[in-house]
Amino acid sequence: MAASYFSLGGDDSTQRFFSTPKLPLTLPTIIPHRLRRKFRSTKTRLRANQATTASITHLETSLNPADTLRSLKTHQWSVWDAQYIFLAILGIFSLCVIEEPGPFAKTFVATLLILSLLIPLTRQFFLPFLPIAGWLVFFYACKFITGEYRPPIWVRVLPALENILYGANLSNILSAHKSTFFDVLAWLPYGITHFGAPFVCSGLMFIFGPPGTTPTFARAFGWMNIIGVSIQLCFPCAPPWYENMYGLAPANYSMPGSPAGLAAIDKLFNIDLYTSTFTASPVVFGAFPSLHSGSATIEALFMAQTFPRLRPLFVLYTLWLWWATMYLNHHYAVDLVAGGIISATVYFVAKSSFLPRMQPGKMFRWDYEYVERGEAKQPFAYGFAGDLDEEAYPTLQGDSDEWTLGSSSSFSPASRSPSAGFRSPVTGDESWEGDTLASGSDSEGIKG
Repeated sequence: MAASYFSLGGDDSTQRFFSTPKLPLTLPTIIPHRLRRKFRSTKTRLRANQATTASITHLETSLNPADTLRSLKTHQWSVWDAQYIFLAILGIFSLCVIEEPGPFAKTFVATLLILSLLIPLTRQFFLPFLPIAGWLVFFYACKFITGEYRPPIWVRVLPALENILYGANLSNILSAHKSTFFDVLAWLPYGITHFGAPFVCSGLMFIFGPPGTTPTFARAFGWMNIIGVSIQLCFPCAPPWYENMYGLAPANYSMPGSPAGLAAIDKLFNIDLYTSTFTASPVVFGAFPSLHSGSATIEALFMAQTFPRLRPLFVLYTLWLWWATMYLNHHYAVDLVAGGIISATVYFVAKSSFLPRMQPGKMFRWDYEYVERGEAKQPFAYGFAGDLDEEAYPTLQGDSDEWTLGSSSSFSPASRSPSAGFRSPVTGDESWEGDTLASGSDSEGIKG
């Protein structure tokens, strides 16, 4: 085919430009079908990433309660939303039981909490905090539940289990040889890092984890402690320090608590911190399960998910705290195992349905263009879905995940995720990683 030319400046112009000859076949006809489909998918992903990178990492700044009501109207309700009904019942029960402070102070605190949930700016922080708040109020309320409404205290059960499972009382063995060095070594995880670790872990996961990791951790941490306190209230057991002080004599709820090994820390620093705190503990006979063990375990599991290369460090910290609890005579080994099992159960439930998945090559939360929640599904056999045109079959996808309403991954009709076919990032109209006043596994599903 001969090439044609055109000139600038008329017929006698010396500047002539050759034009490219037109091919008889159009470009889309020459490119194979699979490559055209892949090109269209890549182009769509690039446009989606530009529009959603900022939206899934932003923090809500609105002060208008109408935005919260609007989120409730568009929220896709699921069975997981029943947790808020339970928390409301638990909170009302606890406030009714608590005698101090008085009714005016309790009403004031409850009003502030409700207002914080109505304002989008504060809702994004207080909504994931609700299970933790419920646990703290419930734990404090146990102080005002009289002995006539409580079950009898089990004194012999835990020592018997300890001897059956381990052949001896490990707590007494580890605490047989006391020294100032070991006292301080046990005090550091049990009396210091235990109280600050949840805040440090939350901050690190907020910066380095996928958007939504910190709220999931907060909810899991709160529910783990609520379950633990509930078991302690229904199945009260005497800790090792009681056996050392009173033997196996029957216990009653009028007996005060004891700082046990932490009394040496008060004496060392000439303070009255742990003695007064543990003596007036709301749950004196709450040895089983160990919430210290539960907290350390669930922190280690979530941190290992965010920082997999540091997993041995988190395991070492958990073992350190386990040793400290037994050395200080606060828990038996069976208490530690029970706390770890509860934490592991809560963690794997959260991981299977709510916890955002880590993505290779992403270091900060701001690097994520989309969020996928829960465990990844298995791909279709023999790549069946991968051979189908995504535009012709919009309900199927060619990678390892299926999307259904109420699934664990995020979805927005306006965009698609790079690795999940038609499932896509959290949209910008949600408060914090998709958390609304009644968020659940499908809180980031299709909006009406």
